[in-house]
Amino acid sequence: MGEADRFKGYRRPKRKFSLGEDGNALTGLFTLNAVFFLVILTLQVVYNFMQASESAYYSEVVQWFALPATFGKFLQRPWTIITYMFSDVGREILRVISNMIWLWGFGALLQRLTGNSKLIPIYIYGGLLGGIVYLATVALMPQLKQNAANAYLLGANTGTLAFAMAVTTLAPNTRFFEHIRGGIPIWVLLIIYLVIDVAGINTQGAAVIMSHIGGALAGFIFVYFLRKDRDASVWMNTAYFKFFNLFTPKPPKAVISERDKIFYKQGSRKPFIKEAIITQKRIDDILDKINQHGYGALNKEEKDILKKAAQDDNL
Repeated sequence: MGEADRFKGYRRPKRKFSLGEDGNALTGLFTLNAVFFLVILTLQVVYNFMQASESAYYSEVVQWFALPATFGKFLQRPWTIITYMFSDVGREILRVISNMIWLWGFGALLQRLTGNSKLIPIYIYGGLLGGIVYLATVALMPQLKQNAANAYLLGANTGTLAFAMAVTTLAPNTRFFEHIRGGIPIWVLLIIYLVIDVAGINTQGAAVIMSHIGGALAGFIFVYFLRKDRDASVWMNTAYFKFFNLFTPKPPKAVISERDKIFYKQGSRKPFIKEAIITQKRIDDILDKINQHGYGALNKEEKDILKKAAQDDNL
């Protein structure tokens, strides 16, 4: 049982239902997949209304989102290594719904275990490694090159499998539906998802299967290095923060006068003991911080506040 489990009894006030709070990475991934799917579906409806051929729709629309099977085409559309993992076509709606259910299920558990900041990096790592493995498999297997000109990779499967493998590696003893004969282990759910995933693969089967294995491998590697205190999400989150705060002015530095330095320097002696005022907003901020970065990110003052709030709540 982790440190954060001590405070599960503390309840914050209920909030109105929403699709997700600001900064919720899982909601962001879910929304991105939904938006890309709706855009591609809308374009497909337009092409059908114009009575255009299906080949025209794929050559003029889908190719700009899908990861091509050959390195030559990929070099012409390098952005597809990112867009493919959020995109899917309208005829695969059952696969899209299935992926989103598994994405939300594994993602919610991963969010509770690691915090909010690691979700998007794990998903992107899964998509990147899955895409690279897909290209390499087609290039190395002569029998796949025959249909490579019209083959492509689409869907959230690689990122979802990265979530599933990361969760299974982090907490292999986790069980669901514990009232049914002690519960179902999480690795069983992983196998069920893999079976469903493989069953839905038709063309270019070997390359697609290998890409999904690559996505799962990315989730395993991420957790492996995380346990060695090497967090591969730090640089990505730092780059994201710097990019979106590129034009935000820096706060002015506090200027300390010579008078304050000479006459009011206290050294290491503390003249009083500081006791924080516990408010509901303060508690909410601390709980949000745990959700974002995990319990280990709290400082001593925040841990003391949370402990006192939990004790007061149990009185």
